[in-house]
Amino acid sequence: MNPVIIESIDQEGRGIAHADGKVIFIEGALIGEHVTYSSYRKKTSFEMAQVADILKPSFMRVEPKCPHFGVCGGCSMQHLDQRVQVAVKQRILEENLARIGKVKPETILRPLHGLPWGYRQRARLSVRHVVKKGKTLVGFHEKRSSFVADMSRCEILPPKISGLIPLLAQLIEGLSIRERLPQVEVACGNDVDVLLLRIMEPLTVSDEAALRAFADTHDIQFWLQTKGPETVVPFHPLNAPALTYTLPEFGVEMPFAPTEFTQVNHVLNRVMVHHALRLLDPQPGERVADFFCGLGNFTLPIARSGAQVLGIEGSAALVKRAMQNAAHNGLDKYSLSLRGRGGVGVEFKAMNLFEIDEAALAQLGSFDKWLIDPPRDGAMELVKAIAPETAPGRIVYVSCNPATLARDTEVLVQVKGYTLKAAGVMNMFPQTSHVESIAVFDKTSI
Repeated sequence: MNPVIIESIDQEGRGIAHADGKVIFIEGALIGEHVTYSSYRKKTSFEMAQVADILKPSFMRVEPKCPHFGVCGGCSMQHLDQRVQVAVKQRILEENLARIGKVKPETILRPLHGLPWGYRQRARLSVRHVVKKGKTLVGFHEKRSSFVADMSRCEILPPKISGLIPLLAQLIEGLSIRERLPQVEVACGNDVDVLLLRIMEPLTVSDEAALRAFADTHDIQFWLQTKGPETVVPFHPLNAPALTYTLPEFGVEMPFAPTEFTQVNHVLNRVMVHHALRLLDPQPGERVADFFCGLGNFTLPIARSGAQVLGIEGSAALVKRAMQNAAHNGLDKYSLSLRGRGGVGVEFKAMNLFEIDEAALAQLGSFDKWLIDPPRDGAMELVKAIAPETAPGRIVYVSCNPATLARDTEVLVQVKGYTLKAAGVMNMFPQTSHVESIAVFDKTSI
């Protein structure tokens, strides 16, 4: 096969080349490299491939830290220098804004960095007993496969959890329900590390004893889940500390359940919240909306500023948890009135933000500023619902998908009269192709 030259890198971290009139997306290839490749999917106009040989390596190439890189589907950029990873993600953001949003930010924000390794405080590991190997595997899926990677460790998990992977596999191998335990969720907090087992059959007395011994030996807490999220319960030890993370700058402690959404990278989450609030600049007396508020990750810090904030979330269960977290931090309505601040500091409301329209948005009243932190689907219906009488002066948009951010940006800038003042990336998921970003919009016209 004739070698090709890699021209750029796509959003999934694959090298892009051209050959025989086709675009070739090549896993494991970097810009400027001369490589040969092996295709695993061929279409009329493109092919998906993986590197066969690297004939001329890039100066950006580094030795992957994890021995499972290339087989495990959890990471796609370990072979790329850390600084270049961030530069690639910044380019992806800018290209999406230009191509889809048809706009360029007035200012490019400095990228936000965190720990490159051992940062992932939440993860979902698959479990499978493999008869041919005569053992149980615990880990992430292999690339492009439903098979579970045969892993001895994971460099992006905290070292303690990484070290437990082979021991956990041995534990599950000895359980009576090893064929009926498909998943282990990891949730690490300030004072406790939780392993949530998804079980499809009841544990035996012997199984329970094995789990208790493992938890006591390795200082973790087991939780169990038999069906939906409502069936999640702690198993052992029952007197373990609560699962929490903190935002020390704002004096906020956030309790959460193992299945509830929190940012996987606690260190960078602190940096992100600080950065977002600096850009939002909430002032005492202002009214602020926090859309897709979740547990209150931004809502409660905003309330600390003295602004009145309304957190809106589609899940009634999350709204209930957010209200509990506000009370836990002394930010509920009653405690604020006792302090004599006046008005309601923080409130929460359940609302389907994917079906919101102008009338529903108007019922919430007017706000000085918005913070938006949607899932990957973005916030299209919300931004379309903005009317002159509901338009905030500033919007800070936290995004986990540059394509939907760019799509929503086009509506905000081209239709709703906003200017994209600044945008930049946050490397929330080092070693992966995931792009997290933040953008600031100011109202400049009607």
